[in-house]
Amino acid sequence: MPSAAPRSPRPAGRSRRWTAVLGVLALAAGASSLAAPAQALVAAAAPVDFATHCVPPPIAGIPPIDGTTTAQITVDNAAPKVGDTVTVTYTVTKPAAGNPVDLALPADIMTPTGKVTLGGAQPGSVTVTGPKKNPPVPGKAPFPPFSMTGTFTVTAPGSITLSPGDYNIHTSYIMELDTPCTVTNPPAPVSETITATDQPGANERTITLGTATGNPGDQVTVTGAKFAPNANITVAGRAGAAETADKATVKADASGGFTTSLTVNDKATTGIVAYEGTAWDAEKGAGPAAYTVIDDTPLPPGSQKLNASVKAGTLSMSQAGDAVEMSAVDFGAGGPSTGDLQTVTVKDFRGGPAGWSLTGKVTDFTGPGGAKIDAGKLGWTPACTTKPGSPSTCAAGSAGPVGSAGATLASTPDGAVTGGEFTVNAEVTLDVPAFSAPGAYSGVLTLTLA
Repeated sequence: MPSAAPRSPRPAGRSRRWTAVLGVLALAAGASSLAAPAQALVAAAAPVDFATHCVPPPIAGIPPIDGTTTAQITVDNAAPKVGDTVTVTYTVTKPAAGNPVDLALPADIMTPTGKVTLGGAQPGSVTVTGPKKNPPVPGKAPFPPFSMTGTFTVTAPGSITLSPGDYNIHTSYIMELDTPCTVTNPPAPVSETITATDQPGANERTITLGTATGNPGDQVTVTGAKFAPNANITVAGRAGAAETADKATVKADASGGFTTSLTVNDKATTGIVAYEGTAWDAEKGAGPAAYTVIDDTPLPPGSQKLNASVKAGTLSMSQAGDAVEMSAVDFGAGGPSTGDLQTVTVKDFRGGPAGWSLTGKVTDFTGPGGAKIDAGKLGWTPACTTKPGSPSTCAAGSAGPVGSAGATLASTPDGAVTGGEFTVNAEVTLDVPAFSAPGAYSGVLTLTLA
C-alpha cells in the first residue's frame, strides 16, 4: 500500500461568392483519437522540481506529506500548426511518494494518471495516463519513475507553455488504493514550450467596383474586405496577366477593409486587382474584378461605329446531392473509411479576366455519447474535368488533409478571358483511430466557390 516519503487559394474578389454544405457520414467509426507514441525528446524540454502535497491512503495510517517531485514534459511536435494534434508525455523521474511498509510491492500494479497545464496562447490542461507497469518496489522505498501520455489539439497560434500538474498513483494489490499528489503552488515551473503557427487556409480577400466601365481618365471606386488589418494595400489596373501604370495605395482599417479611388487611363485595362504590399501575391490579393475602358477615339469622317454586346453571366455551382455514405471500419482495427463526394458542377459565365477557386472546410466528426474524430483526419484526392470549348482549364487541388482550416478542391487561373463549365469530384478518406467507439459519426463539409 502506498504512502508518501519526504524528499527535495487562391485569390478571392470574384463577382459572387457561393457556399454549399455537404454532409459527410461514416458508419461504425470512432471516438477520440488514440494517443500517438512519443517521439525523441526535443531539446527545449527540461526537468523541473516543484513542491507537492501527497495524501496517502487512509489505511496507511500516516499523515499527508509535503515533498518535491521532479518531472519533465516532452512533445512529439514543438512547431505545430493550428488544428494539429500534439502528443504530450509527462515523465515523473522522482515521485514524492513511496512504499510506507516493509512489505515489497510486486511488479505491474501501478497505474499513474495526471494533468499537464497549458499556458500562453492556449490556456487549459491535458489529461495524461500511463500504463499499468512498474518494477517491484521494495519495502519503504520510493516509487519508481513513470510516464503518462495524452493529446491535445492546437487551437491558437503563438507560444504555448506546458507545465507538470497534479498526478495520482493507483495501486492494485490486495485492494485498490490511490495516492493523489497535487502541486502546492500551481502552476509548476514550465518544462516545455511549443510555438504554434496558423494553418494555411483559403484566401478570403475580396474587392468590388463602384462601376464596371468608364472613359479613359475616369475614377472607379474600389472596396476591399478581409485583408490583413492595417495592411498597406496596392490597387492596380490589369491588362490580361500584366499590370498597367494605373495604381493607388491605401491602408486597410482595423477590420481589414478599405475604400479608395483608382484613376484608369490605360485603354487596354480589363480588370482591377488589390493586394497587400507593393508586388502582386495571389495569396495576399483579390481580383481581378472585370473593368472595361470605353474607347473614345474620334472616328474618321464618313465612318460609323457599330456597337454590339455580349451580356456577362454569373459564377455558380451546384451539387448532385448533400450526403456521402462512407465505408465502415472495424472496432479495434480502425483505418480508412472511404467515399466519393457528390459531383459538383461549376459554371463560370462572367466572361471577365478572373479565375475561380473551390475550397472546402470540414468540422470534427461527432458520434454517440459526444465521441469525436478530429477534422484533420479527413483527407481527399480531388479531380476536375473541363467541358470542351471552355476558355479556362480546371486544375484539381492537391491530395491531402482537409481539416477545419480548409484546402483547395479545384481552381482555374486568371487570364485575358476566362470562363466555362467544369465538373469536380473527390475521393474522401477518414482515418479512423483504432478502438474508436462503435456507432455512426458525421461531419459537415462546407464548399465555398469564389
